[in-house]
Amino acid sequence: MLSLEEARAIARDQDARDPLARFREEFLLPRSADGTPWVYLAGNSLGLQPRGARARVEEALDDWARLAVEGHVEGPAPWLPYHRMLTAPTARLVGAEPEEVVVMNTLTVNLHLLMVSFYRPSGTRNRILYEAGAFPSDRYALASQVRFHGHAPAEALVAVAPRPGEDVIRPKDLLAAIDREGDRLALVLLGNVNYLTGQAFDIPAVTQAGHRVGASVGFDLAHGAGNLLLRLHDDGPDFAVWCSYKYLNGGPGTLGGVFVHARHREARCLPRFEGWWGHDELTRFEMGPRFEGMRGADGWQLSNPPILQMAALRASMDLFDAAGMVALRQKSERLTALLDRMVRGLPGVQVVTPEDPAQRGAQLSLRVKTDAQGLVKRLAAAGVVCDFRSPDIVRAAPAPLYTRFADVVRFGEVLQAHVHA
Repeated sequence: MLSLEEARAIARDQDARDPLARFREEFLLPRSADGTPWVYLAGNSLGLQPRGARARVEEALDDWARLAVEGHVEGPAPWLPYHRMLTAPTARLVGAEPEEVVVMNTLTVNLHLLMVSFYRPSGTRNRILYEAGAFPSDRYALASQVRFHGHAPAEALVAVAPRPGEDVIRPKDLLAAIDREGDRLALVLLGNVNYLTGQAFDIPAVTQAGHRVGASVGFDLAHGAGNLLLRLHDDGPDFAVWCSYKYLNGGPGTLGGVFVHARHREARCLPRFEGWWGHDELTRFEMGPRFEGMRGADGWQLSNPPILQMAALRASMDLFDAAGMVALRQKSERLTALLDRMVRGLPGVQVVTPEDPAQRGAQLSLRVKTDAQGLVKRLAAAGVVCDFRSPDIVRAAPAPLYTRFADVVRFGEVLQAHVHA
């Protein structure tokens, strides 16, 4: 475990040489009563507001006031094609082709829509494999889809859990479970970064294993998009969904995103729920009786999107494009490594997130032996914001767009002072 003096020296050096340091000024950091910015390590729950978000939203509001319905086709950013301004940045963010992504709806809505297409149980091939500690909304969605198809969740849902006495799933155990279920599997669905432990799963390895046994493969990227360096097109999962209010800083409850691999771009053999915004845009306003879906992920759209939410998200996506995910991931690994070195071995604290950078994102989950919830409150009172997950987990996520190395050191310093308070 690093001493505070060693950690401060590392932080001074890293902050002085950080090529992404300028992006911190592009965000509005909450402040304590004395004006000191918070050490904000809760971007895995809600990202900070980009400075440009207000101007983007006001631009859309001004167009609404000035143009009314004509804002759909006039003005500097017409609303009919507005979602396309997010297509290319989103594709770059997740390593996809533009036709493979669309920003729409919210995460669990999108998960249901994609499972309509990719969870297609038949005979004994009716099972869904997922991680036992998946986010509750995913578990509820999976169970309801299974019941909708007439199967019992107790039989059709296969949860892969850590070994007794361990906190994270061994990668080989996950792949072995896929092989073991074999032709009983209809779908493999994982959160590629587990929300509680921070464990990151190997997307290409899981995808290959799932496809090898004939299952569809999807990922919930709620804690992966804007966090990990993703290559969805090359890695080949059938689909992925994510939210945009965590690492993507799109605002509370904002729109999510969808990836559908290019091999499904025609989607004629896939069932899906249909809505007019997924209809061929060249004939959409002919109001014809027959649905003619667009190629690619756009064809899964249902309704015209909320422009004000998209406007706020554009402000953040501009920053991701300017910084680049390669540079962001490199800084993230250094930030999380420094955090790890400050807290691993601290009495009363157990790091449950894997030590291997390839198996984690920008988050460390700490098991605190005594009053974890009270500790989070004490940290907040000292201007250090992270979050608590029952019964004993403290999550700290140094998001690289706005977190300094000095912030990580301050967290370690305050943690050491308050963990036994």
